[in-house]
Amino acid sequence: MSAHLVPSPIQVSQPDPKPLNDNSSSPPPPKELKPLPNHLKYAYLDTEQQLAEQEDKLLNVLRQQKKEIGWKLSDLPSINPSICIHKILMEEETKPIRQQQRRLNPTILDVVKKEVTKLLATGIIYPISDSQWVSLVQVVLKKYGMIVMKKQHDELIPMRIQNSWRVCKNQW
Repeated sequence: MSAHLVPSPIQVSQPDPKPLNDNSSSPPPPKELKPLPNHLKYAYLDTEQQLAEQEDKLLNVLRQQKKEIGWKLSDLPSINPSICIHKILMEEETKPIRQQQRRLNPTILDVVKKEVTKLLATGIIYPISDSQWVSLVQVVLKKYGMIVMKKQHDELIPMRIQNSWRVCKNQW
């Protein structure tokens, strides 16, 4: 089984540097090409080149799909980074202020979660865990005294009384 190297658009019009078939006669290439491993060979999308039947079928498909295959990364449309990058422009002596967390209705919350997940996956945004802008405040249950509750089979189980909430600051 033989593998084929598909030429770049620059090499498409260049003739074969080392003819592998005896029935092809082509002039030397204008540029020097890199040597290939033994299992690869240069194949050009020339219509004049005489190739074996399997190679000919492959090259016919490649010729038909040349515009679709010939894309470069620079040809692909992309988002301008200046649109995606968010910079907080502040004076140096400005102290950051933590704002209250916003609450959304469940429908909009799902939409926002999906959009944020997409942006995280593409790398446009990324999480910052040690920022001054990220609040370390958590709301937890306040625990007071202990009571003893009677369960099944007259089992006595000690339980804590939880009757309010308190604000706790995490030290990460």
